[in-house]
Amino acid sequence: MKVFVFDAQKCNGCYSCQIACKDEHCNNSWIPYALPQPTTGQYWMRVDEQEHGAIPKVRVEYTCVPCMHCDAAPCIKAAAAAGVADAVYKRADGIVIINPEAARGMRELVTACPYRAIYYNEELDLPQKCTGCAHLLDVGELPHCVDLCATGGLRFGEEEDFLAEIAQAETLMPECDTKPRVYYLNRPHLFIAGEVWDPYSNDIVEGALVTLTDAQGKKQIVSSDDFGDFWFNQLLAGSYELEIMAKGFVPVKRTIELAESLNLGDFPLQRKD
Repeated sequence: MKVFVFDAQKCNGCYSCQIACKDEHCNNSWIPYALPQPTTGQYWMRVDEQEHGAIPKVRVEYTCVPCMHCDAAPCIKAAAAAGVADAVYKRADGIVIINPEAARGMRELVTACPYRAIYYNEELDLPQKCTGCAHLLDVGELPHCVDLCATGGLRFGEEEDFLAEIAQAETLMPECDTKPRVYYLNRPHLFIAGEVWDPYSNDIVEGALVTLTDAQGKKQIVSSDDFGDFWFNQLLAGSYELEIMAKGFVPVKRTIELAESLNLGDFPLQRKD
């Protein structure tokens, strides 16, 4: 069974995977797997971009979103419920295909997908999505999006070859319980950042111990760097307690409700008497 593995740390936001998909499928018919993708309005390989934080502590997250080729695919269930079971099927290699002949007029397939990975081609009166470039897989080649990824951030292959990485990976929207076959490594999630400084000397404070404690009591400890900055990464939304301690300074504490990445700004430390 095949899987896609995306490593966010290797992605530089070049959009080559999205462009490759357009290059392969626009104005090209790959029967029995797909009719041509429209030149606009559809992204069978979509790249979502999200900014985190505030100037000067900002990060940009890129996430590629193809069809998840779910083992419990909602689109397959929707087709069966509509009485057209052959409109969507899963191949032996795990790739989910919308049958371009049997699925005409089935708008319900678009709304069935929680990942927004199915689009409706008004001209062809047909729902369409990523096919995993099944026509290329049939001749032993990679999906075009993977083949054109310059950084190795997007890979494809046999599930057994990625087992160690899959154990460390996550999936999008796990609450949907669709058993997707696209895995994500090193997603940045949320962060908390700030800067520690001494207003008396008008200089940064390097080496301050900054402790972040979550609602379950789990602690993370970092030191302010040679710019006075500190960062906590890979955080989930929730309540946190922040404490800053530095030799010769009064400790600082703050309660944080984290809903999105935060640049907490400057923390001026008060010198002890």
